[in-house]
Order: sequence, then C-alpha cells, then structure tokens
Amino acid sequence: MKQDIEIAQEAKIKPIEEIAALLGIGRDDLEFYGKYKAKIPISFIDEERIKKSKLILVTAITPTPAGEGKTTTSIALAQALNLAGKKTTVVLREPSLGPVFGIKGGAAGGGYSQVIPMEDINLHFTGDLSAVEKAHNLLAALIDNNIQLKEGNLGIDPRTIEWKRVMDMNERSLRDIIIGLGGPKEGVPRQSGFNITAASEVMATLCVAKNILDLKERLGNIFVGYTYDEKPVFARDLKAQGAMAALLRDAIKPNLVQTLEGTPAIIHGGPFANIAQGTNSIIATKTGLSLSDFVVTEAGFASELGAEKFFNIKSQFGALNTNAVVIVATIRALKYHGGAKLSSIKTEDKDALRKGFGNLDKHIENMRYYGFNPVIAINRFDSDTKAEIELLYEHCEAQGVTVALNEGWAKGGMGAMDLAQKVLDAIDRCTDCFKPLYDLSWSYEKKIFTICTMMYGAAHVEYSLQAKLQLEKIEKLGLGNLAVCIAKTQKSLSDDQYKKGRPIGFTVKIREIELSSGAGFIVPIAGTIMRMPGLPSKPSAENIDIDSNGLITGLF
Repeated sequence: MKQDIEIAQEAKIKPIEEIAALLGIGRDDLEFYGKYKAKIPISFIDEERIKKSKLILVTAITPTPAGEGKTTTSIALAQALNLAGKKTTVVLREPSLGPVFGIKGGAAGGGYSQVIPMEDINLHFTGDLSAVEKAHNLLAALIDNNIQLKEGNLGIDPRTIEWKRVMDMNERSLRDIIIGLGGPKEGVPRQSGFNITAASEVMATLCVAKNILDLKERLGNIFVGYTYDEKPVFARDLKAQGAMAALLRDAIKPNLVQTLEGTPAIIHGGPFANIAQGTNSIIATKTGLSLSDFVVTEAGFASELGAEKFFNIKSQFGALNTNAVVIVATIRALKYHGGAKLSSIKTEDKDALRKGFGNLDKHIENMRYYGFNPVIAINRFDSDTKAEIELLYEHCEAQGVTVALNEGWAKGGMGAMDLAQKVLDAIDRCTDCFKPLYDLSWSYEKKIFTICTMMYGAAHVEYSLQAKLQLEKIEKLGLGNLAVCIAKTQKSLSDDQYKKGRPIGFTVKIREIELSSGAGFIVPIAGTIMRMPGLPSKPSAENIDIDSNGLITGLF
C-alpha cells in the first residue's frame, strides 16, 4: 500500500482560488501563500449565517500507540457530505513540529482522506506557529529586560515569574534551565525553562480571540508574576500587548487549503488537548460556518480532553452550537484497552475486544452528559475480522447508539457515505442538544471535581499544598470565574498513563495550577504531564529526507 505522502504527492491539487470560489470567496479577498494556500479575512464571519449552519464534532476513544484516525475520519466525513450534495468545510488544527519530528508524525489525515499540500501543512505552513512563538518570547524578553532596568523597573520578583519561553520542537533538555548567567550586563540569573509552542498561552489566547482588538486586550491580561510587595504584574504593565498583537496580525487569519477530493479545508491554531484546549480557533470554526452549510471539526485526543474543552471552553466562549457528535473507535484500540498486547492487536481476539468496550462506553456516557447521543465511527483496518465487527455492532446497538463502518482511509469520501448519512440523521434529531457541564460562576474546586468525576470517572480529587496556595492567589486577583483547562495524560481516562480501559475509584492528583488569564482559564496540572515533550528513542525525524529536486519523503 502506498504511504500517505506518496498518495498526497500524486494528487492533482487545484489552485486555491478554485477552492475559495466554492465558498463564495473571490480572488481579490484572498491572501496567497503560493498557489495552494491562502489566508481568509476575518470579515467573512457572519453571525446570522452561523445560526443556520450545522456543526459536527469528531472525538474519539482513549488514544493508543496504534492510532485511531480522528483527523482522517473528519476529512472523510466532510468529503462524503459534499458527495451527498451538502456544502461542507472541514476545520482542523495546525500540526506542531514537535509531534511531526517525534513519535506521532504528521497531522494531515491519511490515505485518501488527507488535506494537501501535506508537506507544507506539516512543516512551516503559513508561519502561524512561528508568529505565536515570537510573540510569546517577546513578552519573555520584555520581562527580563524590565528586571534589568534601573529606570522604569516594576520591581518584579524573579522568583514569582511563571512565564517561560517556547519553541515548536520536542526538547526535554530545555524543560528546566538557568538563564541570565554571565555577569551584571547579561541579565539577572533565575530559574526558567521552555514549553512547546502549542502549550503557549499566546496560542490558547489566539484560538479564543474574536478579532485583533480582542486579541490585543487578552494579551494584555496575561499574568506575569508579582512584585516584591506582592502586587500582580500583567503583560499590559510592560506595555507588551501592542507589539505582541502586531506580530500576530496575519496569524489571526484562518488558512484555506483543500482535501484530496477538493473539499475546502480551513486549518488554524494548534493547541494540544492534553495541555491546552485542543481545538482550532473560534475564528476558524465561525469562518467555516459562515461560508458553508455544514462544518466538520475535531477536538484533540479523546472525549474527556478535547471534547470536554471544546464544549466547556470553546463553545461557551464562542457561543457555538454543536448539532452532532461522532466518536471514532477502532477494533485494534479496543482490544488494546481490553488487555491485548500491542504486538497482537492485529490478531482476532473477541475476548479482549469485549473487555475493551468499557472504554468506549465511558466516552459515550461523556457525550450524553452534554446532551448528545453520539454516532460511533468504526475506523476500519484490514486486520479487523467479520466476527469482531459484528460483535462491536451488537455492543453499540445494545448501548443505544448508531454505528457506521468508516473506510475513508482506503476509499476517501465514498468510504464514509454510511457515516455521513447517519450523521445527517443525528442532526435531524438534535435541534438544540448542547448543554455545558458546569457554570463559569461555580468555584474552581467544584468545576475541577465535576470534570474529574464526570468526565474521567474519578472518585476523588487531591490537591498539593502548592496547588491550594495557587488557587487562593488566583481568587485574590479577582479571577475566580474563569474556565478550567485540566492538563493530564491523554493515554488514560485517569491521570495515570498506565491505567487502560475504564479505570474506576481512582484519585486525580492536582500538583499545581497555572493561570492563563489571557486565554480565560486556569490550568490545573494533574499527575506527571509535562508541557515540553521529549523525542522518542526512534524519532520520526530519522525517516524524513529531501532530494535534489526538493521532494520530501518520510512524512507520515
């Protein structure tokens, strides 16, 4: 079978103005980045049109090393809806270079359900992540410069600064570092570090902003630290927000590309779902809803992470109404959650499959908390047997959910026609389903407990002394009504990556709380999750190459 990159490079790609024309966008309104990529002005957002369009969220069961294909399913579904005569756009996040060169590889779909140009999207694309990185690091430079100043010094206590630097790469050696060494002229020595760019509060803020002025105000609200007399310092006190917003002038505009079948694809923003809100920007989703009748979008990782944050943060902030939810499941992944070894998941094992159903059931339950009866998309692999597929169908029917076999990887849009019809049926049954899990006016402890017990299935929540003190300080700042964006492992419903399936009776341990006041939420950090990943023993980067003609190979 051909590799994803080979399929993408053999595709006949259309000039981007032809794709824009499908959405009613003229050539003069596009900002071109070569022949096949363009930015769309924010002025195309139409709040009245949005109310008439339908939004479909694609989420998944708990991820496994084998991969589930959530992005592939989203693209296949959008292509299928267009084949069915429904004007549809797929709206996705931008890939981060960290996973591209790390263990995951690219994030542009797969097989015959990809967004193209695949190499561009997975690498530098239109420079949005670079702009986020520069804006974030500008604030870091202004902070250290102010500490160094004799005149205009705000009296920032370096020990209280929580703002690290970022880079779009997996680099464990930069998690904790000492900066400012070399003498009085080189800065004030202090402990700091790096996060990956996708974990930047600037990225999170960009993805919830309404427009450039709202973005600038939010950037000014970013919390930096305290002065020596314990007064809070924000980015606006350093007069940083104007220059930061200027760096993001183009990055705030969503990017238009296409799928292999010519379906319009808007790709914008790239926060991770295990350490940030895990969805594309509100601007991108609203642009898609303004220009088409149906929008298919996805939220990172599984329902308790990406979908939870999509509903409780993005949907509440952007007043978005979802009309249907799809949960992507694979027989291989369910067998893995049922105790099968990774090396044996391609072998028929109905017993392991049955044991793994608990994980799927929890994600179905999670979506019902928000008012949705989800459609289950079985992302089919060649190793799936007829007996295993029938067993999964029987289980889904017993759970009262619709199930569809998705062959979008192998057949493109035609392979997802059954899924598309069942999603359309679900939309007809859901005129006003959505209800949030919590109210922003609730206390942080109540919000965190609600997420941990209802979404994860925990019995208790335990806070470190540091986390308790941080919550108290946030309350004293008058910021007690923000949303909650829990950072935890994506590998388990719990905060312990080794607990597979559907763990019960566990305690979520909150070790610290970070304040993302610009983005409008706090980040309770659970378990051992880190915001700067490291490279695996065999990085994907080892497989990537380029020839004398500029042809890239090894991306997947």
